[in-house]
Amino acid sequence: MVQPASRTRFYRDKRNGKILGLCAGIADYTGIDTTLVRWMMIFGIFFSGGATIPLYFVAGWISPDRPRELDRDSADQQEFWQGVRASPARTARGIASSFRDIDRRLADIEQYVTTENRSLAREIDSLR
Repeated sequence: MVQPASRTRFYRDKRNGKILGLCAGIADYTGIDTTLVRWMMIFGIFFSGGATIPLYFVAGWISPDRPRELDRDSADQQEFWQGVRASPARTARGIASSFRDIDRRLADIEQYVTTENRSLAREIDSLR
């Protein structure tokens, strides 16, 4: 049985990557610019005396490729899922807040429509 692609998991992004796609995958996972991640990798190689190069290839060998079905996400969806990865609790609070706001607005509309509103009744009668 094939598991569905998870939007909250780390993947190598070989389509947008240069060597193995790890920097592009880290950038996609964290929401940081890909160029900045690549520069941090270069500085990490120089400051570690090259010790990160074998770690890079091991991580590239271990981490899975990004599934093609995740490439169809829009920019808004990618930003949303990066927020979920960064802070799931904050994302859940934001969604709950949005639903409360929608519920309040619907209650206001329902109240306006169901209350005795003589001017609204006159407007409706005039349209007939």
